[in-house]
Amino acid sequence: KRQEDLATLRFVHNAENVVLLGPPGVGKSHLAIALGIEAVKAGISVHFTNTGNLIERLKIANREGILEKKIRDLMKFKVLIIDEIGYLPFDDEGAHCLFQLISRRYEKSSTILTSNKSYGEWGEIFKDHVIAAALLDRILHHCTTINIKGESYRLKERKKQGIKTGLIRHNSTEILEN
Repeated sequence: KRQEDLATLRFVHNAENVVLLGPPGVGKSHLAIALGIEAVKAGISVHFTNTGNLIERLKIANREGILEKKIRDLMKFKVLIIDEIGYLPFDDEGAHCLFQLISRRYEKSSTILTSNKSYGEWGEIFKDHVIAAALLDRILHHCTTINIKGESYRLKERKKQGIKTGLIRHNSTEILEN
């Protein structure tokens, strides 16, 4: 039901956010991209970025004194898709830059975020519970959250092919069996 409502793109017209949460391989990025494609088909400007790449670009702009310009450039998009929040932690500068971007988009444009971490774990991602709480406050004020549960489709495919997917220990290091 919520996915069908998202497909209407009402969230874009209302400048609301969408957060897709769940473990790796359950389709968060796929769903975010599908929403982006529907928005483009409807004539809405969309930009897709991986969190790590976005943070690096924002940090470079910050160091060059052009963070405001970079944020203005990203404000041109009615939908900004930020994929994979939580796979890598941010340093202070990265957290600050992302906070500036989200704050500027708040109640003006839609942001779709995907994360493998629950909201309670975002303080660890940002290494700062105060900035994480302030960021979540802005994201969640007008937001649809979808928790996707299940097993990774990648692992399911490996199992179908009869390939082992367990972890083995080697000298105290976990290695995925091939």
